[in-house]
This record gives sequence, C-alpha cells and structure tokens, in this order.
Amino acid sequence: MAKAAKTAIKTKDQKAAADAKNWTKVIRTLRSPKSGAYTFKEAMIHKDKIKDYLGQ
Repeated sequence: MAKAAKTAIKTKDQKAAADAKNWTKVIRTLRSPKSGAYTFKEAMIHKDKIKDYLGQ
C-alpha cells in the first residue's frame, strides 16, 4: 500500500515535478582565511546559472 500512496503523490502535480528537474544542489568548498579550515556552502541553483554561481 505504501507504493500506491507514493505513486499517487508523484502524479498530483506533474508540472512542479518537471520544473524541479531544472534545479541542482551545488556544494562549494571555501577556505577560511583565519583558521585555514575548509567549510562547505550548499545552495539550490537553477541549472542555467550554475557557472555564474561557481565563478564568484
């Protein structure tokens, strides 16, 4: 029964599901100038703007 409910949720809003495929999770590695430790910054970026985001 859980599979039937999961399938029903998928088919409710197909437009939103199709739009969600255009977004990507991007993880940047940043180095702290103070301690030298690495930190990670996560963001959800539209697939057309990934190169701009990483170029910053």
